[in-house]
Formats: sequence, structure tokens, C-alpha cells
Amino acid sequence: MDKKILLMEIGTEEIPAHAMPGILSQLKTLAEKSLTEARINFGEVKTLGTPRRLALLVSDVATTQSDVEAEKRGPSTKIAFDKDGKPSKAAVGFARGQKVQPEDLITRDGYVYAVIREQGKSSAEIFKTLLPKIICDLSFPNNMRWGNLDFKFIRPLRWIVALFGAEIIPFEVANVKSGRISRGHRFLSAGDFEIAAAENYVADCEKNFVIVDQVKRRELIVKQINDVAASKNGVAEITDDLLEEVLYLVEYPTALAGSFEEKYLQLPAEAVITPMRDHQRYFPVKTADGKLMPLFITIRNGGQEDIVRRGNERVLKARLEDAQFFFNEDRKKTLEAHREKLKTVVFQEGLGTVYEKTERLMKLAEKICGVLGVDATNSIRAAKLSKADLVTGMVTEFTELQGVMGREYAKLDGEAEEVCAAIDEHYMPRFAGDAQPKTTAGKILSLADKIDNIVATFSRGLVPTGSQDPFALRRQALGIVNLLSGARWSLSIRELVEPAMDLLNITDEVGREKIQSDVEDFMRLRVKNVLGGSTRYDVIDAVIADVDDVFAVTLKAEAVEQFLKTPDATKNIQSFVRVSNLAKKAETTDFDAELFTLDAEKVLHGAFAAIKVAADELVDKKDFLGALDVLKKLSTPIDSFFDSVMVMDENLAVRKNRLALLKSIDDLLGKIADFGKIVQ
Repeated sequence: MDKKILLMEIGTEEIPAHAMPGILSQLKTLAEKSLTEARINFGEVKTLGTPRRLALLVSDVATTQSDVEAEKRGPSTKIAFDKDGKPSKAAVGFARGQKVQPEDLITRDGYVYAVIREQGKSSAEIFKTLLPKIICDLSFPNNMRWGNLDFKFIRPLRWIVALFGAEIIPFEVANVKSGRISRGHRFLSAGDFEIAAAENYVADCEKNFVIVDQVKRRELIVKQINDVAASKNGVAEITDDLLEEVLYLVEYPTALAGSFEEKYLQLPAEAVITPMRDHQRYFPVKTADGKLMPLFITIRNGGQEDIVRRGNERVLKARLEDAQFFFNEDRKKTLEAHREKLKTVVFQEGLGTVYEKTERLMKLAEKICGVLGVDATNSIRAAKLSKADLVTGMVTEFTELQGVMGREYAKLDGEAEEVCAAIDEHYMPRFAGDAQPKTTAGKILSLADKIDNIVATFSRGLVPTGSQDPFALRRQALGIVNLLSGARWSLSIRELVEPAMDLLNITDEVGREKIQSDVEDFMRLRVKNVLGGSTRYDVIDAVIADVDDVFAVTLKAEAVEQFLKTPDATKNIQSFVRVSNLAKKAETTDFDAELFTLDAEKVLHGAFAAIKVAADELVDKKDFLGALDVLKKLSTPIDSFFDSVMVMDENLAVRKNRLALLKSIDDLLGKIADFGKIVQ
């Protein structure tokens, strides 16, 4: 069977950089699905893209569909044939519907079948409808319409290339007809260019100053940045998010270095880097020992180097002048003096000001320190100053610097090192994959801030649902889970929520219990998310019932997974589950040892009494694997008990006594896991 390369390029106006990775992934998925459903064999599917084009390139595409043969079952033979054996109206109608002759029907197992054979069509013919459907099936969070068309796309379509080998696949979408004419770089190329065949696509684009392969473009950008930095005896700071954004802003990247006055290096490094990186998309340059240099590297998309450099330097200078001005204005008073202005900033509707929030954080931090048994001085001081930088000029102008400028201003005010760090760290993690706080005060303040945010928002009935989470509470709850497990802190979530509600003046008992319940459910899902990356799903289900002590839950999951690897784990768990099944019928754990008369129940009672204290102590110490190692000693006595003893004895007192023993054992096991959830 002949094979060719399929090319479809969708030319558009500039697509937002952040949307490109998702669109290219979606295009690949749609193409693979469409080709498979069309019974067209194909090889590798690649999607390529620049700001002005989305390209689909598929290798080894069959020139014809695969033939298909299928059987469709019709009516039973009793209905399909009359008494003379001739096809009935039912059989004739069925045959007509399947486009076969009645005499071609076959009988089997008491039914008639139509054998349908369909010869594969030309792939090129199928692509006339398949390719435009792929374009129309692409979905975007934000669409545009233009002219008087009903068609919607992320940006207006300007050209379409559709080639199967050297053959044009003709179709039309939004008044744009497909062909072999593409467009080169806006400034560097001569304009439109012709693609003779699909296999020439990448090379033809490059001749016209378009590096269409984003992988190659990324490698080129990184190499150029590093080479330019090295030529200046520096090291470029390349972050993944900025690299990804720049990647989809240019079609023919070339790096250049610019400079700024050294006087701006007197500002905190982040105050220089933020306008450079977040506002202008420049890459900072540092010395080998990590000090910021008065240099930046930017990626231009064509244009004369000197003109582009001067333009970028001029824009950056204006931003740094702003930073210098705001910094000098802010330093006219201490960070603590700025705090007074927080009284004019609303925290949340009906929940007071940010100033009042800092007052709550001070008390919550003190509470947490008391539970942990650590000195509260630095945590309380950091809580007091934690939000003061929100009303400074620097943070008002460069909001990304919240916490960072608080840290820097606190340093200049001579605050304790841990206090300064905690002011910045309490926002961590700011985004997925961000670091956790390192200092004790930072961890405590981060925990207090997130608990207060969650409880305050829940008190307004704003529990995140679906994709809606305007206050980023899911991220904050994940931060709590990772913080507690990373710090190895056993803290009761309920006991943190209680004072948080008190400080928010939530007095309605029904409302308080609902908030507790909502927080528990919310945290349970976050714990499942964290454990889900490395833990068996059934183990998670077994330990997730009570998430009040997040750290303990993670230890339980780890212990159960280790226990499942032991030689007799299956036998032990089966024994535990047998206990659990009957323990549900018990009304109490109070039993009378004098009523145990049979040897098997005496042995089980004795075994339980022998290990209970030790197991409880190990559970209290969070040594759950050690506790399971002790509890497994009950496995054999449990099995003997069930083999020899009728638990549901006719004598009510005996029955209740035996059930109470089983419930006592099950309650002890339940402190670790619900073993009935484990899949054997």
C-alpha cells in the first residue's frame, strides 16, 4: 500500500502564547482520532506551531482506507423465512437496509446475517471533509468572530495549506480556501511562498525565516541565551514559564543582550528582576556566584539588532525608574508604619479589613506555636508585619512582589532574620511546584494564613465547586497538606479551624459544624490528590476516612503499603476483614472475660490483651508499621476463633460479649486503616 505525508497548516493572526501548548496537543489528539475512525493507517503524528500557524504533519499515511467486512444480525430464521423457505418481508426489508440481496443473507444460530463488504475509498477524497472538520472541532477558552461569519476560532484565519504528498486537498473554511501557499516571517521573508510537497514543509519554512518546529526553536533559544550570557561572562537565569512564553512569541528567534545602569542594582534583586522578567520578558544575567549583573537578554523576532536593543533598554529604564521611585518613597517609613494603612483595605466582603486579618494571624500563629511547643516570638512578629507591604508603592505597582518586598523592607528595618524570611514564605507555595517555607516561623505563618483564608471563605458559603476557585483555595489546601507532611507535624485540622472561627466571630453552632464538615471534605480530596501520585488507590481509600491529622494519614498510607509487601499480608488482612464484618453488629466494646468459656475465644481474648497496650502505644507514636507488626499476631487466633466459635450464639449475653471483643479488636485496627477497602 502506497504511503504519503499529510500536511495541514492553519495560518492565523497571532495566537496568545499561553494557549499554544494546549491547542497543539488538542490538534494531535483530534487528528489521531479522526484518522483512526476513518480507517486510514498512519505513522507518527506531529503538531508544530508558531504564533501565526498551527501545523499538522503525519507520516506514512495510507493512500486508501482499509477495506472493511462486518456482519449485521437480522431477524430470527422463523421470522425471516416463510413456510416454503422463501425470504419474508422482514428478511427482504433487512437486506435492503443493509444494501445486500436477500439471497446473500446467511443463517447461523437461528438468525439471518448480512455480510457487509466495503472497499476503502481514496484517502485524499476523505481528507476533503476530514481536515476541515478537524479545524472546526478545535475548541478554545476564548473565541473570535470576524466579518459576517458564524465561524469562531481563537484568531481569524488567514491561509490554509493542505497537502497529501504533492497533491492539494481542496476545501474551504471561513471563506479561506486551502492550497499550497504559506506565509513567511512578517519582516525577514519575501512574503508568501509555495510548498511543493508535504515533506518539504519544515525546510521551506526555515528558508523563509520560520522555525516551525517548536522543539528545535526552544533548543535554539536556550543555546543563544546561554551563548550570549557566556560572552558577557555571566550566567542567564532561564525559567521554564518564561521560556515557554517566549517560545510562542517568535518565529525566527535571535538573542541579544541589553544593559541598564548599575545604580539600579542597589534595589533588591527581585525589584529589578520582576519588571525585567514578568513585564518585559527578559532573561536576567547573573555572575557565577549568583549576583545580578546590569544586563538582560531578550529574544527578538527579526528587526535590526541596534534598534531593538535601544528600544528594550529604553523601556526597561522607565520601569526601573518607577521601581526606584516607589522604593525610595516606601523607605520614608518603616514596614510596621505602613501597616496602619491596612485598615483601609477590605479583606473579604463582610469579613473586615486586612489589618484585622493580621490581628487574627498573630493569634492563630501563637496557638499553633503552643501546640507545637515552639517559641512564638518570631511567628507573632512576622504575622503582624505579614501584609504591610501590600500598601507600599512597590507592591501596588508590581503586585508579583508581595511578600518579597515585605521581606526586604523588614531586613532594612533590622527585623530578625527568621521574621524577614517568614513574611515572604507565608505565601508559599505561590504556584504548582513552588517550594515550601523553610523557616519554622514561615511554616507556622503559612499554615495560619491558609487556614484563615479557607475558613473565612467557607463562612461566606463560597466552597469551590467544579472548576470555580477564585480564591485559589485548592492550591492553599494542597499547600497545607504538603507543609504538614513535609514538616512532620501532627496537628488537628479541627482544632485549628475552631479558633479561626472564633476569631472570625462565627457563633452559630450549626454554621460552625457545617464549616468543619466542609473543611474536612475539602482537605480529604487534597490528601487524596497528594497521595494519588505514589500510593495504591485502595490503600488511600483505607486510610482516608479521618484526615484530621494529615501527617498521620500519610504515615498510615506508607505503613499499609509496606505491610502489604510482607509474606503473610493477604492472610492477615483476610483475618482483619472477618473481624470487621461481624464487628459492625456490635453495640459496645465492653466485654466480660468471665463469659469466655471456649478455648478459641479465650485464646483470642488473651492474645488481644497481650498486644493491646503495645499496639496503642505504637499508634500514639505514629509507628503504624510497628503497630501492624504487633497486630498481625492476632491473625491465627482470629482464624481459630471463627473456625470454632459460633459468634451469633442463641444466648444473647454470650453473643454480645463475643461481638464486643471483635469490636474492640476492630476499633484498634481501625486506628490504622479500614482493611475491608484493600483489594486482595
